[in-house]
Formats: sequence, C-alpha cells, structure tokens
Amino acid sequence: MKTQNNIIPYEATHPGILIKDELDAREDINQKDLAKELGVKASFLNEIIKGKRPLTADFAVILEKIFDIPADYWMRFQTQYEIDMARIKEKNIQKVKNIEMWNVIKEYVPVRFFKKHNYLTDSLKDDIEKIMSIYSVASIDGLINSVAEAENKFAFYRKSEKLQIDDKNMLAWSSLAFFEASHQEVNTFYLENTDQLCLQLNDVFYKNNDTVNETKRILNQFGVKFITIPKFEKTPIDGYSFWSDQNPAIALTLRHNCVDNFAFTMMHEIGHIKEHLSKDKEADFIDLYGGKKESAVEKEADRFAQRKLIPSKIWKEIMENHLPLDEDKIINLGSRFNINPAILLGRICHETNFYAVKTKIDKILK
Repeated sequence: MKTQNNIIPYEATHPGILIKDELDAREDINQKDLAKELGVKASFLNEIIKGKRPLTADFAVILEKIFDIPADYWMRFQTQYEIDMARIKEKNIQKVKNIEMWNVIKEYVPVRFFKKHNYLTDSLKDDIEKIMSIYSVASIDGLINSVAEAENKFAFYRKSEKLQIDDKNMLAWSSLAFFEASHQEVNTFYLENTDQLCLQLNDVFYKNNDTVNETKRILNQFGVKFITIPKFEKTPIDGYSFWSDQNPAIALTLRHNCVDNFAFTMMHEIGHIKEHLSKDKEADFIDLYGGKKESAVEKEADRFAQRKLIPSKIWKEIMENHLPLDEDKIINLGSRFNINPAILLGRICHETNFYAVKTKIDKILK
C-alpha cells in the first residue's frame, strides 16, 4: 500500500473563502443576491463565508446550480477543511505535550551543554528525541528514573570534600559517552593483544605528535572504542571505561592537555578493561580528577598503568643507578628507554608527592 506524506497546513482553508472569491470575481451577483437565491438570511450566508458554519450537502447542490461548480467539489473542500482542522488540533496538542516534556527535561538534563556542542537544534520534537536517545530511555519517566539511579551511583564520589559533584551532569557525561560509543565501529577485540596495544600506545606517547588521533587509530585497530567528551561543570571525570556492544570503550575529557596525564589515564582505563571489564561486561569505571582511589580495582588499574608506561625493570634501574635526577638526565633517560620525558617526570612527581615543579620538559599534549 502506497503511503502519503500528509502535510499539515498552518491554517485550514474553509470553503466559504471560495464562495467569497466567486462573488468577488462575478459582477452579476453579490452576497445579498446569493443569500436570496439560496433561501437563507444574509447573516447566515455571511457566517459560512467567514468559516463559522460548515458547508452542507444541500448547500453544495444549490451552489452547483448557481456557480456551475460541481457539488462534490464543494464537499471535498469541506471534508479537507475538517481533516485539516483535526490535524492542526492534534498538532497543537502534541506541541503542548512537547513543551511540557521539555520543561521536565530541563530540570534533569544540562540542555545548555548539549545545545552548545550542537547536539540540539531548534526543533523541540527532534531535541526531545535526541535527549531520549542519548540517555537510552523511551519516556520521561525513564529519564527521571535514570537520574534517581544516578544519585545512588555517584553518592560514593560525593563523600570527598575536595570534589564538587553534580549527579545530573555526571549522568549526562557518562550517557553521552555511551551514546557516542554506540555509533563507533571498530575491529574485534582480543584480550590477549592488550600487551601489544600498550607497546604501540607507548610509542605514540613518546613521539607525542597528533597524539589523540593516533591513539584513537590504534585503539580502534585493536578493537577498543575511544571517545573524547568535553568537560561538564562539576563533573571532574578524567576517564571512563565501559563495554559498548561487543567492544570495550574508553572516554576521556582531556581536561589537562598534558601528555603524561593523558597517557596515565589511558593506561589506567586499559587496565580496567584487561583486569575487570573482561570479566564483567556490566561493570563500568569512572576515574575522577583529584579523587581518592580507595577501592582495590582502582589501585589495581593504577599499578597496571605504572607498569605499562614505565616497566618495573626500567624504573628499578633509574632508581638504583641514576639518582639524583635532574631535567637533563630525565630527557636522556627518556631517549634511552623510548619513554616520553614528561611521563618520567610525572612518575617522579607522584613518587615524591611534589608536583610544583618548574621544568623545561615539554608536557603539552600535541
């Protein structure tokens, strides 16, 4: 059966306007004369012309005789008018529903952020559908329930006095990461290739040239999805790892624009993939900037990142044979071991718990 696209007019056209057009075009009859021939009062005819009364079949038959315009034409026009009016009414009802839905959405969703980053348009209907898609919900109730669940999920992070956490923004950020990951297609992921993946990433970190794009290329090649999400207000997320369809996924904010922070966060999330997500694909892991890593899985991911960025054997040799360290030594050691000097410096700062270091070592992520 062939479907038709029914265009809803801005305003329905009543057949009375055709009567007026006919009267305006003819010199031999006016509205008063027509009312007389129709056998109705002039006021009655005027109400039809102004669209306040429907045009009946009896009227259509008489108009056919007067104007020589078929009665079924008049009736088709009346029928179309009634259909258009019904559709306009339905459209207006939906408009009101959309406005009501959007008012609720604005309470639970940082719509300004989504608008700023071009996820939303000027169409309320399309914007509602986009938000529902990003949050993976089918209704407003589903959205509200997701926000309520997020309050429990992120309660642990709010315990830190140093961190300012907004549950709604945290949910928005993580939902957007899931949404973007769902649209990526990458190779098949093989857990046994993780070590090779880390070796190739270390080479990218060492060269630090178009690093984010090169990292994405290699991750996708090894079957890992990679997304960068702009930072939200009161959402101090550095990294996020989760399972997306058949593949693991990593999302980062790039809030610091430092190669050592980028490299460590990336390896930390890969550690979660290898040690934790591979065993539980329903889990997800959020790495917060400045947050205390008290859980065993976070400490395990940290140790994984340390080992992969600077192998234990190399770190032991540096500590035993090259102290005290200075900038020139760090740069030379980086060249010798094929490790970005900024990553070496970052490890030293972490081990000494002293980060207020002025250095000529280039830490900018390029």
